[in-house]
Order: sequence, then C-alpha cells, then structure tokens
Amino acid sequence: MLTLVQLAIETAMRQGELLKMRWEDLELHDDHGTAYLHDTKNGEDRVVPLPAKAISLIRQLPRPSDGGRVFPMTKYSIRTAWDYACKRAAISGLRFHDLRHEATSRLFELGLDRVEAAAITGHKTLQMLKDYTHLRAAKLAKKINARQAEELADSV
Repeated sequence: MLTLVQLAIETAMRQGELLKMRWEDLELHDDHGTAYLHDTKNGEDRVVPLPAKAISLIRQLPRPSDGGRVFPMTKYSIRTAWDYACKRAAISGLRFHDLRHEATSRLFELGLDRVEAAAITGHKTLQMLKDYTHLRAAKLAKKINARQAEELADSV
C-alpha cells in the first residue's frame, strides 16, 4: 500500500490506472521509464513518464515471472487499507484521489508548463488541470526570490 501511495504522488496517476497497470506496459531504465496506460478514465490511452524515484519504487515490488498486474489489489482492499491508515494517523477527510491533486501541484512546482503537466496527468482541458492544481504560497515566494536574484545578477 505504501508503494502504491508513493507512486500515485510521483506519477499523478489515478487509482484505477495504477490498479490496471501491467508489468508488460512498463519500460524501465536506470533513471527513467514509461508506463503505457490503456483506456484511461477519459477514454484514451496515454504514456506516463516515470522519474527515477518511481522506477526505484517499482523495482522494489515483487514481479511474478508470468507478469500480470503491478498491484494485484482491488479497489475495496485499497479503500479498507486507506481508511485504516487515515484513522491510525488521525487524519479525516483525506481521499486517495487527493494524492492526484498533490502530484499535479508538484508538477507545476517543478517548473513544468501546462501542456507538459496535462500530458502527464491526462487532463483534456486546461480548466480541469487548473482545478487540480493547488500551489503552495511559500514555494511560489521562493520561486519569485530565485527569479529576482537571477535578474539582479544578470543586470550587474
């Protein structure tokens, strides 16, 4: 379950996409890779880039010799484990889907533009992508400071 949660944050993939992901749909290299997703929620296939941390997480999972699903779990078992983990951590109101919002926000904080982020998340409209983005004010302030410092250095 922990790896599933971490991978959701690293990739912005939906729970259903993670559950349908098969070993044969992954292309893993040393520090990057891709996951080919079939028939996503919006009805289209897409390829999701896998950064180094996602590759490391996937490589820690047991891989059956006959392939199959990467996460052989049901939505019900995830819901049960999620509810238990949230209760144990005294967190209320957090949904698994909220991880997708977090992941989408992180893509922008890493400096990706809207088109790049939408290609990863699979959002068809920029408005929907915007609805999933919740940028942190502190990170934005640091970004402004960094850009202003660059401009100052360039003007000297």
